[in-house]
Amino acid sequence: MTQIVDFALVDAVLEETGRREKRLRLLPSRVVVYFVLALALFEHCSYRTVWSKMTAALTPLALVRPAASSLTRARRRVGAAPLRCLFETLAGPVARPGQAGAFYRGLRTVAVDGTLLHTPDDESVTWLYPERAGESLEFGYPLLRLLALVECGTRALMAAAFGPKSEGELPYAKRLLTALDKTMLLLADAAFDGNEFLDAVHQSGARFLVRSGARRAPTPAEHLGDGSYITRIGYGVLRVLLPVRVIEATLTLTLADGTVRIEQWRLITNLLDPVRFSAAELVDLHHRRWQAETTCPGVACGSRAGLPGGGVRWCCPGTLPLLPQISHVSAKSLAMSSFCG
Repeated sequence: MTQIVDFALVDAVLEETGRREKRLRLLPSRVVVYFVLALALFEHCSYRTVWSKMTAALTPLALVRPAASSLTRARRRVGAAPLRCLFETLAGPVARPGQAGAFYRGLRTVAVDGTLLHTPDDESVTWLYPERAGESLEFGYPLLRLLALVECGTRALMAAAFGPKSEGELPYAKRLLTALDKTMLLLADAAFDGNEFLDAVHQSGARFLVRSGARRAPTPAEHLGDGSYITRIGYGVLRVLLPVRVIEATLTLTLADGTVRIEQWRLITNLLDPVRFSAAELVDLHHRRWQAETTCPGVACGSRAGLPGGGVRWCCPGTLPLLPQISHVSAKSLAMSSFCG
């Protein structure tokens, strides 16, 4: 682990966030950061088991084995800020220019998607993450919504946002826009077909290729040679209408059991040149967004911590939960974050 996250980096984020210890401790802040990262790697293990795995190579030194309560207090002392800073430092694109699957005509392809994680059913959590409620009863674990921006081709995490399920995906997705720039092409499903969101992506300088929702009925302003057409979106919402290109396609899907399904798709993009960016290429390219849909469940499975369907590992009631997001440890996207409930 220290080959990816070296001591100097950990010390730097502790210094930046003001979490370096003021006196000599049995569990220095640097050690606590590595312990929290190890919790994400061994999510099904107890605190003391994780500690044993982390220090296995140091057995000849006869190190003191701290109690679980000591590790809990150490996590509380260090808090979330250093891990958030560490994630922001390490998260980002890792593909080299021209790497297969990561670029399309010079643009780095990235995708956004979301998932839901269970949180503990505890009063210290449910004030922010309420239990799901029916007409007369509350049921199930409280849910946390996670949105991730992923580099296609490497599945490297570039940014993440999370919070209560009560907010939809778009508000969290807007928090990820600072990670976009003019060198990128964003791929997304119909959940992200919002006029304000698409305009914000456009204003960031990035290109987008998004599946349109069924309720959108664009009016063609100009028909293009490849069957796509130009229209404008944002009536009644945007101060300046956004010109986009619409690609309509019929997809034939053959399932494993031989069942054939035919679906009508409509894609919206700000790649307006039909010669450089043909409709057929863009329809095929949009499938890369599945890399975000497979990365988010991977985060959920990697943070299950004993909760069904994926969950958040908690420090103890009233303290910081841990949202593990370790992805492609051998690359640059070691993502670890904890947040205050």
